[in-house]
Amino acid sequence: MEHLCRVPKDRIAVLIGKGGQTRRMIEEACGGEISVDSQTGDVSIQWSEDTDPVKRMKIPDVVTAIGRGLAPKRAIQLIEDDMFLRIYDIREWVGRQPNQTRRMRSRLIGTNGRIRSLIEEMSNCEIAIYGSTVVVMGDNDGLALSTPAIEGILGGSEHSTVLFGLEQDRKRQRLRSKSLETFEERRDADSDSFDIMVPGFTEARRRRLAESQEEPMDDTEVSEIIELADDESITYDDE
Repeated sequence: MEHLCRVPKDRIAVLIGKGGQTRRMIEEACGGEISVDSQTGDVSIQWSEDTDPVKRMKIPDVVTAIGRGLAPKRAIQLIEDDMFLRIYDIREWVGRQPNQTRRMRSRLIGTNGRIRSLIEEMSNCEIAIYGSTVVVMGDNDGLALSTPAIEGILGGSEHSTVLFGLEQDRKRQRLRSKSLETFEERRDADSDSFDIMVPGFTEARRRRLAESQEEPMDDTEVSEIIELADDESITYDDE
């Protein structure tokens, strides 16, 4: 058995699911058998011999995300190659006083969850705030957008400043993406431009070249290549 992580006791039921449904979903996705200690919250797994090594590497993030407040159906996406998890401990920013942790949670969530929703919408990430931790799930581009926003709020920046910066970052990211797409399209167009003007030219040239090549293993063709013409001769001189 391999130990994965420890989840809070009030999240054990969520990890197991009704009738063990969530646990089975995770087991089917990763190819292992999960064991949960209901007393301590320790989660272990017994892997099958043919388990994908990438899944073995990523399944602890799935369990950790569920334990830190992310919905299981969302967290299971972390098993994909292009999805990643980032965890923040609020206490590292405001200290261990419970009232400061509660204040910062409120700032991250916003009135009626508005701030968290805006960051999720603009970065295309999933955010869960549980206890003293913040977990963020997304692809590389999404995490690149959400990270400055979340760290800005944790650092005490005003919401308006954070959201303005997030919007500017998103615009720059879109411009870079468009520039890359334009470059790729232009490169593809340049490579095929002559073939577009003269349809079939590239294929005809390739076929002509192939037909002009002699078969090196054919003795008759080789003999014809090296045979001298009537007005040709070979002279050997001593050095």
